[in-house]
Amino acid sequence: MTITYFGYGSLVNVRTLDPAARATPGTLAGWRREWRAWWTEHEGPRVCTLTVVPDPDCAIDGVMVSEPAEGLAVLQQRERRYERIDGIGSQFRGAADGAPAGADAFLFQADTAIRKWGDESHPILQSYVDCVLAGFHAFWGEEGVARFIASTHGWHAPILADRAVPRYPRAQEIDEGLLARFDEMLAGEGVRYLAP
Repeated sequence: MTITYFGYGSLVNVRTLDPAARATPGTLAGWRREWRAWWTEHEGPRVCTLTVVPDPDCAIDGVMVSEPAEGLAVLQQRERRYERIDGIGSQFRGAADGAPAGADAFLFQADTAIRKWGDESHPILQSYVDCVLAGFHAFWGEEGVARFIASTHGWHAPILADRAVPRYPRAQEIDEGLLARFDEMLAGEGVRYLAP
């Protein structure tokens, strides 16, 4: 038995997945990606996280992940502030063959406590951005990173410059040259940085 789910943020970085997981790059139609913030009392810091919202005019890059069903509990703990949305397989097209995913495919969408835009008190973590962009770069190179940046809303929220002491729990070691290139590409969005 396996589970199949669409990753559109940190799940695209296969180094954050179970070793038994297999990720197929492709595009999901009918969804838009956004940075949104936790604005209610909850465990953990008040920061932005990536989510998706339905949008019939958009399509986003990502990966369709398959892994043994035993991994579901770990995945649900990772996505504990998200709601499972089933039935998205027909909206996916694999990059290599244009094939859809199975009818059992699902994704996770941020719950109702994570639906407001970020601000100085609810920033985006730079270590989170780095992890995500490294995943997109591994699959699609700089073109994929550029598409991610352009197709993701919410960059008006400031980025907390936590790269030296990462606060994101799945932060990755990434080549300094690649990080510098990410910074250059994000500069085109006019992003603002906060000191940690």
